[in-house]
Amino acid sequence: MKKLILIRHAKSSWKYNVDDRERPLKKRGFRDAELVSLAFKNRSILPDIIFSSPANRALSTCKIFINNVNFREIPLFIEDELYDFSGQNVINFLKHLDDSYEKVMIFGHNHAFTSICNIFGDKYIDNLPTCGLVVINFDDDKWRDINNGMTEFTIFPRDLK
Repeated sequence: MKKLILIRHAKSSWKYNVDDRERPLKKRGFRDAELVSLAFKNRSILPDIIFSSPANRALSTCKIFINNVNFREIPLFIEDELYDFSGQNVINFLKHLDDSYEKVMIFGHNHAFTSICNIFGDKYIDNLPTCGLVVINFDDDKWRDINNGMTEFTIFPRDLK
């Protein structure tokens, strides 16, 4: 069985004149990442590996999770393929994961993550909000075979305020 933990980056700022990849989190983004990461910590799910988009906002969100949930011993890999907005690159990435990983956590972007939640999960999500977290379980032994999963739970910042 495979478990996919998707986290859309927290709210980012548009007030700086920087390249899209360099956009930082806004204060609300930091607060939401704190809230969601601490709520996730209570679920006691330990991923085998963590992957993040190289974008500043995704990697910053990822680092907040790593610190708050005490995932410092879990390998983190930054993958250019996750800087994707359509979802095709992320799906390709998922289908090529090493099958030794049972639980995988990924930090990335919309619209890719909303699409992936609706393609693979069984709970329709109109729009995965910033810092939204979705856990999808698959009854498959190989990542290349994942298709119809079951949405185990979601954590959205608005539900924690």
